[in-house]
Amino acid sequence: MKTIAFFGATGMLGQPVANELALQGFEVRALLRDPSKAEGQLHPDIRILKGDLKDKAAVNRTLEGSDLAYISLSVDPATGRKDYQPEREGVQALLQAAGKHSIKGVGYLSSLVQRYQGMQGFDWWAFELKNQTVRRIRESGLPYLLFYPSTFMENFDQGNYRQGNRITLAGKSEHPMHFIAGRDYARQVSQAFRQFEGQSREYVIQGPQAYTADEAAAIFTQYFEREQLSISKLPYGLLGFLGNFTNTFNYGAKIVKALNRYPEKFEAAETWNALGKPQITLRAYAQAGGAAAWNKPAAVPDQKTE
Repeated sequence: MKTIAFFGATGMLGQPVANELALQGFEVRALLRDPSKAEGQLHPDIRILKGDLKDKAAVNRTLEGSDLAYISLSVDPATGRKDYQPEREGVQALLQAAGKHSIKGVGYLSSLVQRYQGMQGFDWWAFELKNQTVRRIRESGLPYLLFYPSTFMENFDQGNYRQGNRITLAGKSEHPMHFIAGRDYARQVSQAFRQFEGQSREYVIQGPQAYTADEAAAIFTQYFEREQLSISKLPYGLLGFLGNFTNTFNYGAKIVKALNRYPEKFEAAETWNALGKPQITLRAYAQAGGAAAWNKPAAVPDQKTE
């Protein structure tokens, strides 16, 4: 059994991975700034430690005795380039601390669409941050597992596409995306850790079907019976204009432009062969009730905080 120090366990994409690792018998130690967020969300066997990446002592407590580390962080849309970024300053501090412990490897959730950086003149600090984090991990001297997922289905009920009771789209989605469910991704991460023997690997993560954002939104709203949702369309020019005034709208404009224009191709054949083929279709994800159904822990825990 391997022990995994987990950073970002209560995030939209961290929760299913943390729960799957615990279900598969890994010992998971999760560093949480607010342990109350774990209640009813994380598997009861996950060990919770209080703190954040700014707290060196807490980071060291989480890493101590762990075999591996997994990083599932993201940019807060309300922040800017000059603000503290967990994926930048936090990961840098984590990698430095890992050298003092028995960490044998580190896993990192990146993204596939970040490849759009530099294409068609596109330049965004948030994508450069992700590229910089990948470079730091590669240069850290630690073996690594890097994951580059396509768009997650969770974005329709928990993430960027969801605005109240509406799925909000902007501009024209030019290329199909291979939407992946967080639960399928979690199974692949678990398998990658299970067969990890100290060799660095990089995996493209893609789901079994490809849709444009408009096609995917139509499927999701049709089969998501848990709530009544409708689809709204915004002119991209309006979103771009609003991006001049707030970080949140600027984030939305940038990520939408990249998702709409990135020419995603299917590249996950090797990943499927190594880690298993994703099984959850967008229709099945929606019909079951979305993330609330697919990503719930095996039981509601009474967490103990250290």
